[in-house]
Amino acid sequence: MASSAASGEEPAPLLPALLLFRRLDADFAAALRQRFRVLDFFASGEPLPAFLAGAAALPDPPRAAVVMGGGAVRVDAALLDAVPSLGFVFSTGAGVDHIDLCECARRSVAVANSGTVYSADVADHAVGMLIDVLRRVSAAERFVRSGLWPAQGDFPLGTKLGGKRVGIIGLGNIGSLIAKRLEAFGCIIHYNSRRSRDSVPYKYFFNVHDLASESDVLVVACALNKDTRHIVNKDVLEALGKDGIIINIGRGANIDEAELVRALKEGRIAGAGLDVFENEPKVPAELFSMDNVVMTSHVAVFTSESRSDLCDTTIGNLEAFFSGKPLLTQVLPW
Repeated sequence: MASSAASGEEPAPLLPALLLFRRLDADFAAALRQRFRVLDFFASGEPLPAFLAGAAALPDPPRAAVVMGGGAVRVDAALLDAVPSLGFVFSTGAGVDHIDLCECARRSVAVANSGTVYSADVADHAVGMLIDVLRRVSAAERFVRSGLWPAQGDFPLGTKLGGKRVGIIGLGNIGSLIAKRLEAFGCIIHYNSRRSRDSVPYKYFFNVHDLASESDVLVVACALNKDTRHIVNKDVLEALGKDGIIINIGRGANIDEAELVRALKEGRIAGAGLDVFENEPKVPAELFSMDNVVMTSHVAVFTSESRSDLCDTTIGNLEAFFSGKPLLTQVLPW
């Protein structure tokens, strides 16, 4: 067969190289490979230093990377030193605690994230977990499935959602959607955030301790950074009190997990709904036997719809970067 050069055809353009630090489903991966030359860390089987060195040594080294929020790879000075060609990092999560934003800014490396792709789904999940904890849905399901109903009779009563005072830590996109949903159930909404917002009718609390003391339920919906690590500590749990419920759909390290386990074991709070944990995928074994704790495996963000939207947002940001256009969901400009 004649080559494209011999036949007078233009050679196919070389696709831009892209570092991938996330496992993807087949459709998502295929969509990326149609548009980019994907260098897949997990598929390579190489140690990270060798993988980065090989990528940096290519004639056309990668200028962009896709990383997983809360994943095993952190974008820091060492990674950026290893692949100095990088000019853009896209996080497939809303959180960017796995990216050294100061270092990226210093090197003029642009950063974007998933934006509001997950917001509605995470808000739904938070409300679902709260209802589950209050009404003891999962515990009652286990009671029936284990055959205890005929032997033990009625299951212990839960408590209603309507009228509960709900304190939300972080009134961003997700926190605002949680508030809107819980208002429809008749809840009274309070919040703590970096600053008060004149556009909402909810009562603002400057510190989380005071918020907890005036709440029946505390919902953690903030980003993780140096100011919010262990923002829910022993004192906050004490302020929430023995009838209080805590829901965490933020990051595991927003809560002092050891203190939370102790508070639950000692009955100093009434229950918890946890989608995230401090040392994922490890979960404190003490939680497994607690019927007043509902747990999911960091899946609040995942629906078939959000996965499709994430693919579109990822590709849209990458194409914007490579064509020199404004990013769709910019965290740091370039």
